[in-house]
Amino acid sequence: MFDVIVIGGGAAGFYTAIHIAEAKPHLKIAILERGKDVLGKVKVSGGGRCNVTHAEFDPRELTKNYPRGEKELLGPFHTYCSGDTVGFFEERGITLKIESDGRMFPESDSSQTIIDCFLGEADRLGIKILKHSAVTEIESISLEANKEGWKITTIKHVYECEKVVVATGSSPKIWKLLEKLGHSMVSAVPSLFTFNCKDERISGIPGVSTVAQVEVFEKQVYQSKVTTKLKSVNSKSALLTSDGPLLVTHWGLSGPAILKLSAWGARLLSDMNYRFKIRVNWLPEYSFEGLMGLFSEIKEIEAKKTVLRTKAVEVPRRLWINLVKASTISETHKWAEVTKVQLEKLARQLTECELKIDGKSTFKEEFVTAGGIDLKEINFKTYESKKLPGMYFAGEVIDVDAITGGFNFQNAWTGGYIVAQAIANSF
Repeated sequence: MFDVIVIGGGAAGFYTAIHIAEAKPHLKIAILERGKDVLGKVKVSGGGRCNVTHAEFDPRELTKNYPRGEKELLGPFHTYCSGDTVGFFEERGITLKIESDGRMFPESDSSQTIIDCFLGEADRLGIKILKHSAVTEIESISLEANKEGWKITTIKHVYECEKVVVATGSSPKIWKLLEKLGHSMVSAVPSLFTFNCKDERISGIPGVSTVAQVEVFEKQVYQSKVTTKLKSVNSKSALLTSDGPLLVTHWGLSGPAILKLSAWGARLLSDMNYRFKIRVNWLPEYSFEGLMGLFSEIKEIEAKKTVLRTKAVEVPRRLWINLVKASTISETHKWAEVTKVQLEKLARQLTECELKIDGKSTFKEEFVTAGGIDLKEINFKTYESKKLPGMYFAGEVIDVDAITGGFNFQNAWTGGYIVAQAIANSF
């Protein structure tokens, strides 16, 4: 018999268990992990460096990084935010450093530092870690002294406890058990992924990176022939828009601009079966008309120079060469010789470059899903189930997810802390 059982030996599970044990040292607490190792996602996070959180310390600004959960997380972040996470690790001798993009990592640049911290704290606080303990059943039962509790059946043993915390991420088996208990589950779809794209304009230039604006077309537009007329209409009705660094890869497109689209458009892009068209403005500071004006000036000033060698705008040279060639301008064409139609083609390639996306790829090892327990069924003051008293949730098991940058972990830390306080106060 345990007082509290935490199902899931990941970031949220450990953080919850540690804070419960700190608040109430006499409680018997166990973490059930289905696999042979705990904290697997922590290990691979941030390329093995562990992107612990993000240097955004204003709760309202922090919520803006969550496509699902923005409204619900405002209160929790006022209770426990990024600064509290930094404090937790500093108290345990782990200093976090801030990178130029706001991501925060342990100074050691190793996720093992975080794993060792959690394992050391669990050992110090007497938390039992039970591996190879895949849960097969969760049942509400009556305990002694008229208390309500839980029976947790695993492939090896049956356990009883007064409070249960579900911190299993997007485990299909656990989701089915929660549905059986009466919870509504929002179906899972990938949330952080890169775009697959085979196109001559970006082939042969992997590693090229530049700041760009990206739009996802209306569904009906990507299925039909795109005419110039449709372009002008569609520019007002993009389903999704993002901007930021865009990275050309061997398989297509990545970088923050794409990852933001993948997070905010997780359900929409899933509905489109990851086949759609995007429009890229490689020069966000220019419109088509503005760029045509610039080209008219360059045509006068650089008349005798070849277009290919005269990189007229701030884009990477390899990209410029590909886009010039795509505009039917040859290597020998001088600015004076280029027709208005060719210049228009080049201006469109630079400001309205249409690319066909055909599938997705997982972003590194950081597989994040949108979906989970319907947010309306959770009390965000305690993270307790509104349907099943005594059951709490932390981490990605709920329908909250974030863009890349340490935000998904912060959701886990915040939820884990609030669950821990609620459970500690109930004993």
